Amino acid sequence: MSFISNALIGNPFSTAVGGRIEQATDGTLASENWALNMEICDLVNETEDGPRDAIKAIRKRLTQNAGKNYTVVMYALTILETCVKNCGKRFHVLVCNKDFIQELVKLIGPKNDPPTAVQEKVLSLIQSWASAFQNQPDMSGVTAVYQDLLAKGIEFPPTDLDSLAPIHTPKKSVSGTEMPLPTEPVPPAQASPRHAQTSPGVLTPEQRAKLQSELDVIQSNMAVLGEMLVELKPGEEQPDELELLQELHATCQSMQHRLVELVSKISNDGLCEELLRINDELNNLFLRYSRWEKNRDVGMKQSASAVLAKAIPPTTKPPLEASDSLIDFDDDISKNLNGLTLTPNKAAGDSSANKIDDKVPSDEFDMFAQSRNVTYESSKQSGSTYKDNLNPDQISGGLSTVTQKNQSSGVEESVTSSDFDRFLAERAAAAESLPSIACATNTKSTSSPKDKKPDQSAA
Repeated sequence: MSFISNALIGNPFSTAVGGRIEQATDGTLASENWALNMEICDLVNETEDGPRDAIKAIRKRLTQNAGKNYTVVMYALTILETCVKNCGKRFHVLVCNKDFIQELVKLIGPKNDPPTAVQEKVLSLIQSWASAFQNQPDMSGVTAVYQDLLAKGIEFPPTDLDSLAPIHTPKKSVSGTEMPLPTEPVPPAQASPRHAQTSPGVLTPEQRAKLQSELDVIQSNMAVLGEMLVELKPGEEQPDELELLQELHATCQSMQHRLVELVSKISNDGLCEELLRINDELNNLFLRYSRWEKNRDVGMKQSASAVLAKAIPPTTKPPLEASDSLIDFDDDISKNLNGLTLTPNKAAGDSSANKIDDKVPSDEFDMFAQSRNVTYESSKQSGSTYKDNLNPDQISGGLSTVTQKNQSSGVEESVTSSDFDRFLAERAAAAESLPSIACATNTKSTSSPKDKKPDQSAA
């Protein structure tokens, strides 16, 4: 009695059953630990306080995590469902108590804001228990709560008739009737699926209950996978969503292999039909997953092409700057253009240039003196008119010829500024005094005294 009082007052997880329930509902588990769940069922059936300790631990686990961690809540509800299907009347009476059922209803109340999966799980459990124990007066609490919920307009999920059958075949009560079949005595705790080898193709109630629980898990995973395939758009999913989707697909594939093996070993026609139906649904689900993966690959390629197009700018020619020239004049062309002259009398310019090239720079003024000895007739023969001689451009033409030659010759020295000014003054004086001046002609380099007399008389 002291043990029971300590259990009521102390930690409900300090008992053997409570400790295993705490382990089986750990939020870090990737999925349900079915080996541990079946061990909990064995402890509930074997120990006197097992049912009460299990209910306390499950209730504590549910109230602690309501509105906080619904993974733990789902694991606790799975253990509760498994124990109802595999344990005896002692446990059923405690589960169907009206206070306990009302606590389950509060669990899915709007205050806790539970997810849809938890709501449907609790409502389906209440509905199945009310249907299974409706003719048993000592378990009428669940039926009363179920009727109250219906009166309030609560909608329950569709009834799964296959999940209701194992409730009427609790582990311990049936194991006593099935015990004469084995050839040697076996403890009740070992009356588990291991004895399927003694009767191939025939499942014991315990094996059937465990198989049904596993089928429920398969269908739950299938429902989640199907919902994710509908909700997730290929190529727009988050990394964690994609990882969960791939894990569900791998889990369903491994479960399908087990289903195929069971179909060949089970002789129960009804169960085989159920397994084949689930197998067909799995195949259809895998086809949907394959199409989703193909659409995702296409979407990823298109998005990659769009990103690449945005990353690479269009190849357009840069506009010409104002400083850029359409024609490139190199140094040689520039030098050749500088050598051109716009002097009208080209022959005279060439002739004077040739003369200057043959002379030393100091003889430039001698050339000017020689040009003064040219007669008017020789000036006419050269093609130069009086009007042309009076044109200042003629002076610049002669100067440009001299300047060009001085630039092209590397050995000649440049004329000083004083000499150049004196040259311009003498040139201007000669232009005013003479009737005609021939600039840089190809006449004779020397003149006789007879040639000078007509010039003087003309002056």
